[in-house]
Amino acid sequence: MDSSEIEVVPLDSNSHQSPTESPTITDVFSASAYGDLHQLKHFVEHNGSSVSLPDDNGFYALQWAALNNSLHVAQYIIQHGGDVNSADNIQQTPLHWAAVKGSIDVADLLLQHGARIEAVDVNGFRAVHVASQYGQTAFVNHIIVDYAADYNALDIEGRSPLHWAAYNGFTETVRLLLFRDACPNRQDNTGCTPLHWAVIKENVEACTLLVHAGTKEELILKDNTGSTPLKLASDKGHRQLALFLVRNV
Repeated sequence: MDSSEIEVVPLDSNSHQSPTESPTITDVFSASAYGDLHQLKHFVEHNGSSVSLPDDNGFYALQWAALNNSLHVAQYIIQHGGDVNSADNIQQTPLHWAAVKGSIDVADLLLQHGARIEAVDVNGFRAVHVASQYGQTAFVNHIIVDYAADYNALDIEGRSPLHWAAYNGFTETVRLLLFRDACPNRQDNTGCTPLHWAVIKENVEACTLLVHAGTKEELILKDNTGSTPLKLASDKGHRQLALFLVRNV
């Protein structure tokens, strides 16, 4: 399972910059990434740089501001022509990037200016998928409660946010989605339920939550290879999980 491809490392992650040195800011993109509003204004108002065009990699200044929750920078970009629904080469929008680090303030700003809560990228990921992939529980809850994000939405592989939270072992996100009545027995294109994926990754606590919140049905559902969660646990040598599942079948 491949999750969102959004880059979450700093722009200069490969450099040998000392922690005491100031970051190298050379354009509107780096200024936005580092939240430097003064430098951003200089590039726009003195150099005539645009905040509405992508860089050579197809990324937008507003995406960088969203990733790092730079509210004032994001406001400035929007005021100067930045599109809240601008999409990069894999159709990820600033809202997708805000979801990575749970940037609620910028997400609110984007949505209040017309960002599409259900915008999908090439993998069918919505912001609620991305936030679940990164365990941003507060962000997930916020966009569900305040913006009616579809927490049962499926990506192109038929996976819901609950599949992703279970797979990555983000138990608080799993707990929230179950509390919101996310479907626990949804099978993806491979026939796997969230419980199958939690078993595959040996995420014991996520498995426990899913079993206790579900019914016997989830325990006997088979994936496309004919494997139940118990069979997967046994085949992979996850002894603790196998014993737990046996007791609950």
